[in-house]
Amino acid sequence: MFADRVLSGMRPTGSLHLGHYHGVLKNWIELQQKYECLFFVADWHALTTHYDSPEIIEKNTWDMVIDWLAAGVDPSRAILFFQSKVPAHAELYLLLSMMTPLGWLERVPTYKDQQEKLTDKDLGTYGFLGYPLLQSADILIYRANRVPVGDDQAPHLEFTREICRRFNHLYGKEPGFEEKAQAAIKKLGSKKSKLYSELRNRYQEQGDESALEEARSLLEAQQNLNLGDKERLFGYLEGGGKMILCEPDTLLTKASRMPGLDGQKMSKSYNNIIGLREDPDSVRKKIRTMPTDPARIRRTDPGNPAVCPVWQFHLIYSNDETRKWVQQGCTSAEIGCIDCKSPLIETILAEQAPMHERARMYEEDPALVRNIIADGCEKANQLAEETMRDIRSAIGLNYA
Repeated sequence: MFADRVLSGMRPTGSLHLGHYHGVLKNWIELQQKYECLFFVADWHALTTHYDSPEIIEKNTWDMVIDWLAAGVDPSRAILFFQSKVPAHAELYLLLSMMTPLGWLERVPTYKDQQEKLTDKDLGTYGFLGYPLLQSADILIYRANRVPVGDDQAPHLEFTREICRRFNHLYGKEPGFEEKAQAAIKKLGSKKSKLYSELRNRYQEQGDESALEEARSLLEAQQNLNLGDKERLFGYLEGGGKMILCEPDTLLTKASRMPGLDGQKMSKSYNNIIGLREDPDSVRKKIRTMPTDPARIRRTDPGNPAVCPVWQFHLIYSNDETRKWVQQGCTSAEIGCIDCKSPLIETILAEQAPMHERARMYEEDPALVRNIIADGCEKANQLAEETMRDIRSAIGLNYA
């Protein structure tokens, strides 16, 4: 019923590092080849924890967008925009808040977890409590049916699915819905009408998920139904009303824990990062001075790659032949730590070279970046307004 559409966003934390590239951006670059994609700067979300220092958000925002473009996110394939430039996010957030049980927000796993971790911030605010609902509005406003998340964010997406179902249940009961759904079934033709009804009964009476999927595929393939009838039949299939909002599916991203220079997770807070567009001489220096196996004091001492932070980089950047060379050379002391680091330096610099090249024109002419974002914001606003028209109509706010 709804187009295959991917939505994902990032808080503006400033210039990105290789952890962001391997954890998120490489996935975005693959997705933009397959789906209609919207990637946004979550600047309102940044205010939930940085409401007392908003001055850092603007610079961080533009630096981050240049990093996206440098990494290979293509504005001709994906819509890039700022959350704060699409007012419909806030409108839907407000409307959803009217029907969201308070207990649903309080049980989101990250709510208390973040309060305990970020002890230097007063997070006892309405905005922080409600940020999972703002995330839901971000997704639902575009009727995005595919959202790439890691395991830690899966509960947020399940929360969005619950909000979507609740909204459709409350506001999808248009007058005469049952009669209109029955009329739409007849338009399928006798054979397909019978099949649809059988599949609907199997799902509703027996909870047969395969019947639900088969019925959805049947409806997707119908060319003779208008959008309104399709929405009714999708809703009728699941025992609800007209499908106004689209329930998103999880696109679990590959677990990619990019190690930092000290072996911990790469993070600015640990001061162990390599920037996405870091100067090559700085990259060389950082890798050459990386800590290695603490038991390998002298060049002639055999080492253990399993306890060496450098080996974690080899697992990401090196091929099987190089890894075998490292394992054998390190454990037998045939190679020194500088020898081990040399192929990593070359591989990382080779990965970053096209990023520097792509970024150069945006650094030299910031107007190019601003134009990309302005165009993306315009497109995002158009898509969001299409959804809001249906939402206002469903709720009964189209009387003015």
